[in-house]
Amino acid sequence: MSSSHPKTWQSYNDQVEILLSRGLVISDRALALDYLERIGYYRLSGYWFPFWELTGLCCQLTQEFKKPDKVKAARIRTDRFIEGATFQNAVDLYVFDKKLRMLALDALERIEIAMRVDISHGLGRRDRFAYLRPELFHESFAVDLNKEGLTNHHGWLTKHAALINRSKEEFIAHNKRKYGLPLPIWVACEVWDFGTMSTLFAGMKEEDQDAISAEYGLTNGRVFATWLRSLNYMRNVCASQSALEPQHC
Repeated sequence: MSSSHPKTWQSYNDQVEILLSRGLVISDRALALDYLERIGYYRLSGYWFPFWELTGLCCQLTQEFKKPDKVKAARIRTDRFIEGATFQNAVDLYVFDKKLRMLALDALERIEIAMRVDISHGLGRRDRFAYLRPELFHESFAVDLNKEGLTNHHGWLTKHAALINRSKEEFIAHNKRKYGLPLPIWVACEVWDFGTMSTLFAGMKEEDQDAISAEYGLTNGRVFATWLRSLNYMRNVCASQSALEPQHC
């Protein structure tokens, strides 16, 4: 099958030549080839992005070569690197970002585990199967219908059931065998991922949100819910091994 895509396959040596032709300093060709083979050109390209040379401020013309009604001046990236930019600069940023992701994941895991305990302990006091009872949650989560004609609680329960069904954890299998379904919330919570946990917290009643958020030094549980959503997004970025660039955080 022929393809009209402008990008063609390039050998690792070709990739080095492209970078050199664009002004990137490569002091050790063999080492650069090793990095390209192990990490990949396009993963590293995200880390030499800050070293591209930019044009002066300019604005895009319309197809009729007229100035648009709303002018938004911007600098456009050229295909040249700034003077003195090196291949090692990009590698150093990559290594720094990798270490930062590992530290972030460690901190996020601590928050995730602690929040599971807080939610399951607080709701479990009211009912061992609290996550099944819509009256224990805010109306916007458990009563109001979305465009599919379901509540957000219904959607959450669907995700929760899928996590239970595919879990390979022995304690889940043991509870299923001995006690059957549903599982008590303090057992079921152990299969929740960060997104499932943060979504349930966002659906809780305000007094319950406030009680939990107070443990973290914040009196407003709605604000804390937005923090958890942001942390969940950050966790997904880290888990997918994407760069922790400022726009991600």
